[in-house]
Amino acid sequence: MKPRKGSHSVFSVRLHFVLVTHYRRKVITPPMLKRLREMFWQVCRKMDCELIEFSGESDHVHALVDFHPKNSISAVAGSLKSSSARTMKKDFPEEVSKFYDGVSFWSNSYYVASTGGAPIDKLKEYIKSQEKPVD
Repeated sequence: MKPRKGSHSVFSVRLHFVLVTHYRRKVITPPMLKRLREMFWQVCRKMDCELIEFSGESDHVHALVDFHPKNSISAVAGSLKSSSARTMKKDFPEEVSKFYDGVSFWSNSYYVASTGGAPIDKLKEYIKSQEKPVD
């Protein structure tokens, strides 16, 4: 994937998010997973991010996001969690209420890691090999 451009920057930031259901309950069904993908795509679009890949299991989801650095990671994670939780409760009330009556859909925490690019050792070598200024 090519780097993207902002008004004063060129960037390539790919993040892997993992969101886990509250108490790791196995609540997510195939129709819910499909709807979650749609919600994640919409949230990413609103935040100038791009959803590259999305999937999950009955108790967690994975999202690979091309991140825009004007956002904070916690803001993106919070928006993904809050909007998708509201949608799950609204669109799938019977399924969700079996597990979560008055309890949040997602766990309070999340996992995120940067991905792609050169290995750290190669980056270190490249940075160290830069010419030093001459007096």
